[in-house]
Amino acid sequence: MNRKLTAWRKSRKFGDIHGGRTRLRLTDNIFKRCHSLKKPSINDDLPILIEDNPSKDFFFPLSVHEVERALKALPEPDHKEITHIWLRRLKKSDYENGQTPLAEFICGSGVRVIILYPIPRSMIIELGRKKPSSRKLKELGNWCGDISLKNGRWCAKWKLPELRKYYIGNLLYHEVGHHIDWYSHNWSKTNSKKLEGHADKYAFQKTATATYIFNKLESA
Repeated sequence: MNRKLTAWRKSRKFGDIHGGRTRLRLTDNIFKRCHSLKKPSINDDLPILIEDNPSKDFFFPLSVHEVERALKALPEPDHKEITHIWLRRLKKSDYENGQTPLAEFICGSGVRVIILYPIPRSMIIELGRKKPSSRKLKELGNWCGDISLKNGRWCAKWKLPELRKYYIGNLLYHEVGHHIDWYSHNWSKTNSKKLEGHADKYAFQKTATATYIFNKLESA
């Protein structure tokens, strides 16, 4: 693809998050984070693509162009209002403190952005000292084949193909689900479990699409 990335302008207006997939060692939650992106003009080609340098300790399993391709494999009404795809840099200290999710959907000030964050180059994600719930183990087991207790901590050790498929089917499409849910229902902060349920359901319904686009990307 020849499409150039946009060095996008920042503004002082902020939006509110309306959904998100937390780091694996945390429970699902709604994070109060904000964006600093300016509303696109009518002449901008959407979605606007932004890819940060992830730093030496982290990497993005997908390129921003691959994320765009996976997004546009969905029905057009599901994604056409998304204004930005942002592969956003992550501070190592924030990752170690568990302050940053793996993915977010944020909207406000004329912006609807899906943000994906990098993971450690080791491809090992710590889940904590406490054994994850059966639900969490089942969810992760659908994507990652190596979940175990090592040195007193539960860890998910990924292979790159597993990770790439996970980013498409269980992160990107989950956030698209939040985007759709926000614009078709009355969002409520007190109903975060229902919100996550809607997003999970949408991602599950698009499993075949995720598999198809993953296979296309791998064969490219």
